Amino acid sequence: MSEKNDPNAAPPEESAPPDSAAAASETEGDVETAATNAAEPTNLPDALTMLAELRATIVRHEEESAKVRDQFLRERADLENFKKRMTREKSEALRYASEPLIRDLLPVIDNIERALNAAPPPVAGEADALRDGVAMVARQFDDILTRFGVSRVEATDRPFDPNEHEALAHVETTLKEPGSVLDEHLPGYRLHERLLRAAQVTVAKAPGSQGN
Repeated sequence: MSEKNDPNAAPPEESAPPDSAAAASETEGDVETAATNAAEPTNLPDALTMLAELRATIVRHEEESAKVRDQFLRERADLENFKKRMTREKSEALRYASEPLIRDLLPVIDNIERALNAAPPPVAGEADALRDGVAMVARQFDDILTRFGVSRVEATDRPFDPNEHEALAHVETTLKEPGSVLDEHLPGYRLHERLLRAAQVTVAKAPGSQGN
């Protein structure tokens, strides 16, 4: 009796195809292993050659690293110097910011002092309101200049200094040491350490000396 086909019977199992991913991975592993084996030295001369090449590569990279480090340190030092210079210039600019104004005020102060020197001497027992007022203004100017760091250049009876004095004349005399300032015609001023104006002076010289 022939068997009938059961419609509910499971179909016959098909044979599974080989895992392609696993096969590819195995192939790649074989390639890498082959490459590794090919790169490894097979004898002592090849090993020494490879070692020498590695050492040369290390030395080259160390030299390049040293150059980069040296360049970095130089650029960093330049940057620090630039910052210090900018800070110093900013501080100096603030310190001498009043210089133009003070230079413009010096002729005014000169005229006030000339007015005081040209005024007749006060009469004993009498007040001179005009002279006292001008003298008060002169003192106020001196106080303001002092607050801003302005000072007068020492001149009379001092040794002549070409850095701070301007010689208008040389006069023979025995009353002063030769080379010393005999008289001051126009006072000099400095702002902190910077000379604003040299003092105009007459310089003493020994009698019978040659030149100015």
